[in-house]
Amino acid sequence: MLRKIRITLAAVMFLGITLLFLDFTGTMQPWVGWMPKMQLLEAALALNVVVLAVLAVITLLFGRIYCSVICPLGVMQDIFGWMGKRVKKNRYSYSKEKKWLRYPMLCIFIVALAFGIGTLVQLLAPYSAYGRIATNILQPVWQAGNNVLAAAAEYCDSYAFYHSDVWLRAWPSLVIAAVTLVVLAVLAWRNGRTYCNTVCPVGTFLSFFSRFSWFKVVFDTEKCRNCSLCSKNCKAACIDFKTHTVDASRCVACGDCIEACKFDALKFAHKKLPASSQKTDEVASRRTFLAATAAVAATAMAQEAKKTDGGLAEIVDKVAPHRQTPLSPPGALSAANLAKRCTGCQLCISECPNGVLRPSVDLMHLMQPTMSYERGFCRPECNRCSEVCPSGAIKPIRKEDKSSTQIGHAVWIKKNCLPVANGTPCGNCARHCPVGAIEMMPLDINNDESPFVPMVNEARCIGCGACEYLCPARPFSAIYVEGHEVHKEV
Repeated sequence: MLRKIRITLAAVMFLGITLLFLDFTGTMQPWVGWMPKMQLLEAALALNVVVLAVLAVITLLFGRIYCSVICPLGVMQDIFGWMGKRVKKNRYSYSKEKKWLRYPMLCIFIVALAFGIGTLVQLLAPYSAYGRIATNILQPVWQAGNNVLAAAAEYCDSYAFYHSDVWLRAWPSLVIAAVTLVVLAVLAWRNGRTYCNTVCPVGTFLSFFSRFSWFKVVFDTEKCRNCSLCSKNCKAACIDFKTHTVDASRCVACGDCIEACKFDALKFAHKKLPASSQKTDEVASRRTFLAATAAVAATAMAQEAKKTDGGLAEIVDKVAPHRQTPLSPPGALSAANLAKRCTGCQLCISECPNGVLRPSVDLMHLMQPTMSYERGFCRPECNRCSEVCPSGAIKPIRKEDKSSTQIGHAVWIKKNCLPVANGTPCGNCARHCPVGAIEMMPLDINNDESPFVPMVNEARCIGCGACEYLCPARPFSAIYVEGHEVHKEV
């Protein structure tokens, strides 16, 4: 029964978080938006004291159930491990704790976190690793499937599905996600929870608490026949059937050992069971956690990005300008706050409906979100990235406050502007500026035939990028947004 409860809760959490990453319509956020905020590292960075206290209490009571229920990367490894067991049963074995690897990895992680070495933090953080896999690999597949259904619906004169653009946000992020997926799949297929108990800093941190958990997996040595089935089915490699001990610092309370035992010699209990030569080591866990709301499907409104050329000429794709200062999303407060708190899970990127956010390729901020306006602009009425961020890297911002938050300012490039380059009247940037920060003025006020060009009021501009995105100049816009290190109020 305990194992079934664990699997049910794990399935709810895993599917909820996965659907949140896959969903490009925003319909899942009200249902499962709380799930990423239950992740340990993200809650710590967001200073979410309530979540941290709940996780600490649960771990002290039941052991490392966080790893087998709440962490999506842990559940994903369990799925691969289950596939491996379908090919070969009883494939695991006991191994001693690798302290020489676990604790140095935790120390490296803490130092990287303290000194702002974001790339290293993001590579080791478990939730971030799963987020990159979901955003870079699973979401494009999901969108492609949606587009097939959209084409079929269009053929039947139905609007039940809408087309969604599938595009590569950044090669480095895709490669890292693919390598991570392959490595974890192979490790989990062969040896179960190798990553969790040797590399994962969150698992190592929780192990300090799980050693003292109230409930643990314990042996009844009078019933045990030393058949070794418990060790052969322990994905954490933490059960030594010869000495009747369970390493509670590595046990994730999955219940597989209890299920596998044919002699009822293992229990998940508080008190030690009768033991003749029994060492006291610790063990594991069980679930008493929130029964989560299972979310439903989503097909509804998606933002359509229509590209129309009238069939007359091919439109050249825009090229991103070189920005002296990268743009950070409204709510990030500053580039420093974003770099310090962001774990690179890329949930904000997968949820961005305007195609503005994409993973940074800068080595110091690799995989963290950055902004660019080749595919859309940051609409003043959209605050979805601030709603979904679980770590406080992008703090919640109201829609009315977003229109007064200056993340950058527009810069005009004279040589690219159509009125200057070929005498074609334009004014697209001024017409579409949502805050009225751009005004068309004659290039030469003393010449009545002078072309009208945009003049930017930097004090009013909020850096939303509407001017840059809607500028008809190709491949480089005649106006682009330069970021601000620290956001301002206008």
